[in-house]
Amino acid sequence: MKVVIVGVGEVGRHLSQVLSDAGHDVTVVESNPERASLIDEEHNVRVIVGSGSSAEVLKRAIADGCDHFLAMTSHDEINLIACSLARVLGVKTVISRIHDQTFTDTSLVNYPLHFGIDMMLNPEGLCANELAKSIRNPARIAVENFARGQIEAQRIVVDEKAKYRGKALRDIKLHPEIKFGFYQRGDEQDIPLADTILQTGDIVTVVGPPAELSKLRSNLDPYATSKEVRVVIFGGSETAVALVRLLSNPRFKVRVIEQDEDKCRRLAERFPHVTFINGDGTSLRLLEEEQIGNADYFVASTSDDERNVMTSMQAAKLGAKHVQTVINKSDYEEILYNLRSALDIETLVAPRLVTANEVLRYLSSEPYVELFTFPQQAARILEIQVSLDSPCAGKQLKEISWPKHAVLVALLHKFQVKVPGAEDKILAGDRVVVITREENINDLLKLLHNS
Repeated sequence: MKVVIVGVGEVGRHLSQVLSDAGHDVTVVESNPERASLIDEEHNVRVIVGSGSSAEVLKRAIADGCDHFLAMTSHDEINLIACSLARVLGVKTVISRIHDQTFTDTSLVNYPLHFGIDMMLNPEGLCANELAKSIRNPARIAVENFARGQIEAQRIVVDEKAKYRGKALRDIKLHPEIKFGFYQRGDEQDIPLADTILQTGDIVTVVGPPAELSKLRSNLDPYATSKEVRVVIFGGSETAVALVRLLSNPRFKVRVIEQDEDKCRRLAERFPHVTFINGDGTSLRLLEEEQIGNADYFVASTSDDERNVMTSMQAAKLGAKHVQTVINKSDYEEILYNLRSALDIETLVAPRLVTANEVLRYLSSEPYVELFTFPQQAARILEIQVSLDSPCAGKQLKEISWPKHAVLVALLHKFQVKVPGAEDKILAGDRVVVITREENINDLLKLLHNS
């Protein structure tokens, strides 16, 4: 596989190393001569010094062919131009790293479609998704990595006072983007059918958009959404902003500590439902005054790793129940992961790693990726790529004969993600997420991947 990467900062550098180590033919384009020289010495890649926004430079980069083009600079405009040029020059798969959320808003202009981009990745947004996992639901299954936070799965225990207790699934009027994917009843575990009746104590796995799942949850466990969750975020970074958006439900009481007064004021105007504190989060006195020890979650998300780690340690010492830390520099990753327990840091998230993992899964030539295995391997959640010669390609879901115990819970068509309905059509190149029994995997691969 031939890959061209524009920009070799933390993310691009990591991708170039992983892909070249895996035996792929990698070419990198870097405008900084010193950085280009360093990557040339360290990695087995072809290096071109020049701007990713130059058609001449890109033509040289893809002269020997290009299966995948990745624009990974820290400048959105350069990435968009580079991707647009790559598409014009004939590259089939184009992926762009973006920071500004404006480019994900398709209400006026569909930016991915306009620039010919197959996938846009926001490192800060991906980091926020990782941080939000346990905050939004500690028992959640991480399907959101497939859908980049737009779709998730939750495991919910059916309460004796649940509205839906005693009802068959066929009789429950669900939001069209909600699906039941799995249930556990004592020693019994299986993928539910339409006539499955919910009983007290059932552990059900439901899949859909986070906002709709939150509404559904109250009908399965009336007490689950009533508990207030106190979250303190250190730093008003882009990761923090993305996390604030993900925690917009009223049950999350969010406070953000930001030292820059102007930034603090601007953020307070954008998010009036959030409490912003102008001050130095590394100050023990400030942490004590703000009663950080009473927080359910403390998240250190500044761009300064040293401050993140030290403040996280202070928060843990003061009594914060769960501590999460963002690590920006690759130099610190290994030692911090090894010392995580000793430092009382529950979750470490690195932008370059979550971004690279998303890209690598998208570029994978494997017919499927396993996202999760249920207890006792009763079922699995798989992400399967639809091949060009798949019998399903071009058909609506209602026209496809699915195995009995297999539930299609998510459909990704380039930059669009949704929980599909009967009228939706599957196209070659799409990726689908399926909850299935083990014995159905081969049939699903024949159906979706023709393998």
